[in-house]
Amino acid sequence: MGAKIRKAILPVAGFGTRVLPATKAVPKEMLAVFDRPAIQYVVDEARAAGIEHIVFVTGRNKSAIEDYFDVAYELEESLRQKNKTAQLEDLKPTRLEAGAASFVRQQYPNGLGHAVWCARDIIGDEPFALLLPDMIMVPDSGAPGCLEAMMDVHAAHGGNVIGVSAVAPEFAHQYGIVAVGAKKTQGFEIADMVEKPAIGTAPSNLYINGRYILQPQIFNILETQERGAGGEIQLTDGMHKLMAQQTFHGVEFQGRVYDCGDKIGYLRATAALALANGGFSADARAALAEELAIAAARAGS
Repeated sequence: MGAKIRKAILPVAGFGTRVLPATKAVPKEMLAVFDRPAIQYVVDEARAAGIEHIVFVTGRNKSAIEDYFDVAYELEESLRQKNKTAQLEDLKPTRLEAGAASFVRQQYPNGLGHAVWCARDIIGDEPFALLLPDMIMVPDSGAPGCLEAMMDVHAAHGGNVIGVSAVAPEFAHQYGIVAVGAKKTQGFEIADMVEKPAIGTAPSNLYINGRYILQPQIFNILETQERGAGGEIQLTDGMHKLMAQQTFHGVEFQGRVYDCGDKIGYLRATAALALANGGFSADARAALAEELAIAAARAGS
């Protein structure tokens, strides 16, 4: 039913204030999560789901992202001359094919809704995916990636699709929460969305986890969207208006979500992905155990 999703937006213009001072001179998306920048995991998820073209909505001092996904000729030629084939292989996922990426500037920090709107001319009149680069998704064993699962629901039902994850009810007031409507064979209908509901009033414990499939009509809404929380153009406000015209379905992600825009979330992601790396998991486990033992000894002394 749903048209093929070919393009994705990655909004990467933010300042990364939650992880300062690390992000004073380095884009938060380029901070290494174990052995690669955070944004690499998100791009890998998009490409694994079949995305053909990625639109990066950038800002000033973010040129490192564009350089990272380009060909590093001098580096690669040096590795070839030294027959370092393993390192050359590691670089393959960092290259986006010619014409497979676009970069557009968001000149002012006007919110997520405005960042999405900045990509309107490149996306055109077709549905698209939106992936927040702070959020790294690690699926359970045998489960599909978050965007891949959402693609299946979109193919079945069309409309708009939002990725959600479960959170302990006592923390629901910290997130955007969806109200669950009719269950479907794949996913469920979203009856409403509430941004940071008052404690004890959340309609469910499913929070919006940073993955979306949206119809292009959202651009017309965002173009005239009034400013919301924080004086910014909020995507959630635009989606509320779109709900009056189109269906929204939710997909509960089967896996772990790591918020790398938060210092403890970043720490968790680094540890988890080190432990999950086949070539380093044993050494990572030993190193983490040793550091925990040393910290416990110091705390007890």
